[in-house]
Amino acid sequence: MSYNKNMNKDIYDVIVVGAGITGSFIARELSKYTLKVCVLEKANDVGNGATNANSAIIHSGYDPIPGTNKAKFNVLGNKMFDQIADELDVSFRRIGSLTVANFPEQVSMLEELAKRSKENGVEVKILSGEEVAKMEPNIPNSYGALYAPTAGIINPFNLCIHAMENAVDNGVKLCLSNKVISIKYEDELFYVTTDKDTYVSKIVINAAGNYADQIANMINKVDWSITPRKGEYYVLDHKVKNFVNHVIFPLPSEKGKGVLVTKTTSDNYLVGPSSEVINDKDDVSTDKMTLDNVKSQANLLVKGIPYNTCIRTFSGLRPSCSRHDFVIEKDSKFDHFINVGGIESPGLVSAPAIAKYVVEELVSSISLLINKKDYNSRVRRYPHIKEVKPEIRDKMIKDNPDFGEMICDCEQISLGEINDILSRSVPPRSVKGVKRRVRAGFGRCQGGFCSPKVVLLLAKHYGISPLEVPLDDEGSNVLLEKVKVVD
Repeated sequence: MSYNKNMNKDIYDVIVVGAGITGSFIARELSKYTLKVCVLEKANDVGNGATNANSAIIHSGYDPIPGTNKAKFNVLGNKMFDQIADELDVSFRRIGSLTVANFPEQVSMLEELAKRSKENGVEVKILSGEEVAKMEPNIPNSYGALYAPTAGIINPFNLCIHAMENAVDNGVKLCLSNKVISIKYEDELFYVTTDKDTYVSKIVINAAGNYADQIANMINKVDWSITPRKGEYYVLDHKVKNFVNHVIFPLPSEKGKGVLVTKTTSDNYLVGPSSEVINDKDDVSTDKMTLDNVKSQANLLVKGIPYNTCIRTFSGLRPSCSRHDFVIEKDSKFDHFINVGGIESPGLVSAPAIAKYVVEELVSSISLLINKKDYNSRVRRYPHIKEVKPEIRDKMIKDNPDFGEMICDCEQISLGEINDILSRSVPPRSVKGVKRRVRAGFGRCQGGFCSPKVVLLLAKHYGISPLEVPLDDEGSNVLLEKVKVVD
């Protein structure tokens, strides 16, 4: 079959496969230029893979081995986040991290990490056990810690969603629920076929997360592979104040940075993750044995963790690469096909720097980049009733009474805020899509009271039956059938 002779298709300058944090930032970077760009994502929303379940940490960059892609892009990315958080209206705090020595023999490891930090160009300081205890009263008996003041915490859902929204606002086309099933190359064009359609492009960027190796092998056999590494977490309620004030790490091991304890930008706390290699690229289940092990490791790090305030457990899959580093390169056979794979930790912090490199170095070497005159780096500001001063809240409600109608009582999310996200260029299409954007369902009842309201709002907005509203991806319908007709 000759694609060119038998298909009448729009030709894109660039197709990005994957709308996780890396793909979303690549799309945003591409949207700065006069390029015709399309993003293909198999899920029903952006950021639904590894981005959907991680530690939400902006790492300082002290840990990656000097000279690796992980070290390079972590350090570059960290420096970009004050501006990014402002432009994309994302909650971000540089609270700093403490990597704690629990035993005397670990003090020398702190010194080794300090040397590595210097090679990576990261500001750190070795603290005594007494200094650690003053900063963190629930770590009273450590032998010291490595303090990295540039580490931070961020809302990872909003970071990804707002980056993609900014890209779409600047002209990028987003095609959700499009699973790539084949890629062919003919007459200097790529034909990317999904389960919905075929898309044609001059350049393809593979940012498919845990599936990046499978996408890469569709066009040429690569010498690397992706094996998911599952991490399971506890989420603790925010009613306990200032339990920890920094990101608390143990000393890293061959499995990664270890089980950490940290607050989040919503003032909840995360405890985790585990780190177990699995074969199933979609298995995000949790189990008691693994979570008990997470708990025992965390208890060595921080005293008196209030597990009685746990409101949820969850797991995420990190795309661990056989090269033990990020893969960011042109394909060996097709230089118009760019692989961006193995973006595990510190992938979140690295994403904007990776995107900049991919576009300014790799794409620019094969396509002319012309700046878009009307490019806007900012998203429209999001209303947050819970966070504004009372006088501002009163005015917002007076101007629009929907801001006074609470949909989620736990997190104080109003109808006005949900209507706002539904009006945007990358709106939610599921109950969890609403949850990720405004936190409706993230509170103590975990959606027990607000989810029915959200289902009805989505049904009304999209003109569908409540029976058709999914929990998350297509087919995950919340309701199965009507059981009673209410007059």
